[in-house]
Amino acid sequence: MAFVRKPYRPQTEEEIAEEIRRVKFPRGNQTFGILEQRVGGSRSKVRCLDGKKRICRIPGRLKRRLWVREGDLILVEPWEFGGDEKGDIIFKYKKNQVNFLKRKGHLDKLEEFEEF
Repeated sequence: MAFVRKPYRPQTEEEIAEEIRRVKFPRGNQTFGILEQRVGGSRSKVRCLDGKKRICRIPGRLKRRLWVREGDLILVEPWEFGGDEKGDIIFKYKKNQVNFLKRKGHLDKLEEFEEF
């Protein structure tokens, strides 16, 4: 039996609005971060919006599902021990979610970092 591929269908405005409505916000000690460099072994150098640079890893449960590139906005959870230098990457924001966060004022500190 042959595999039949579904035709490409662009997202409707309702689907995009539904995706924006489900934006994850930082909880507790979590913070936003910008991925600066991929180091290897599922590790990356991340510049966090709390002013610290961390070496962050992608946990094993997300390793195959979460693909990141340099310049992506991500959600970082610092480790309990060594939290100023290390952390975990929890979530990657899509382009329309980043625009939503900028409009709502959650990424005001991001503009300060982009000046460098």
